[in-house]
Amino acid sequence: MNDVVKIVENIAAGNIKALARTISLVENEVEGYVELLKILPSKPTKIIGITGPPGAGKSTLTDALIGEIVAKQKCVGILCVDPSSPFNLGALLGDRIRMNEWYNHPNVFIRSLASRGSLGGLHPKIIEIADLMKVAPFDYIIIETVGVGQSEIEIAGLADTTVVVVVPEAGDEVQTMKAGLMEIADVFVVNKADRPDADVFVKNLRMMLAPAFHHKLKEIAIVKTIASQKKGTLELLNAIEHHHQTEAPERKYWLLAEKAFHLIQEKKMRGINKADLFKTIKEGRVTNIYSFIENNYPA
Repeated sequence: MNDVVKIVENIAAGNIKALARTISLVENEVEGYVELLKILPSKPTKIIGITGPPGAGKSTLTDALIGEIVAKQKCVGILCVDPSSPFNLGALLGDRIRMNEWYNHPNVFIRSLASRGSLGGLHPKIIEIADLMKVAPFDYIIIETVGVGQSEIEIAGLADTTVVVVVPEAGDEVQTMKAGLMEIADVFVVNKADRPDADVFVKNLRMMLAPAFHHKLKEIAIVKTIASQKKGTLELLNAIEHHHQTEAPERKYWLLAEKAFHLIQEKKMRGINKADLFKTIKEGRVTNIYSFIENNYPA
């Protein structure tokens, strides 16, 4: 137990190497990691979730947002979730090259994680890793997700502020997403706003969001950016900070309930390995999946 306490103290003191090593321990479920999680102090560090469809410029926008935070002499930790192969669970993309300016910056910590087949666009241990990141002396934590469409709404249960990034050409795509991403956004970013019809797109987006305004009892900010030129990103950071200051107190408990639900779900699924499941089904020549589940995994 003393060793676990020492690890937490080192992370709280800003020891980045200790943080990086401990993330690996949690990620790989090394023996003793649960005891570590149990003694993590509760800290109010806000989590910013950046999500949206592929090609919207999330990585470029995150890079520009880091610049705005650093300019304010603040510290930021970034978790970037890359998609992974459904067969070997290794990362398919390593597009963190857009953030290579910050790898050695003393106020910036960047960690890439593979989604490991998670359908929500996140890492299976993202909740635990995010709570571990909160122990470190960061002013902000940014989580950039894979970008896998409507199933990516999982980020809403983790982030204090969810930023949804779209581009002006995404009119039909946004209409399709409305049941998912449209409803979880706390801030909308129209990136690549120098493209034609950007203003028309923003106007149409406001009209589509009108029902959500009544649901959330406050207007959802829409910010135009050109991330590649670092334009509009200060306005974005201001919109995020405004949301932090005005969010409803009930959201804290909703976030905790969402976290608890996912952790309980994960605990109940422990021991069920997809590769073993494939082997069992293959050897048993299963014809009815419902009967198979009922017989082997009763409620």
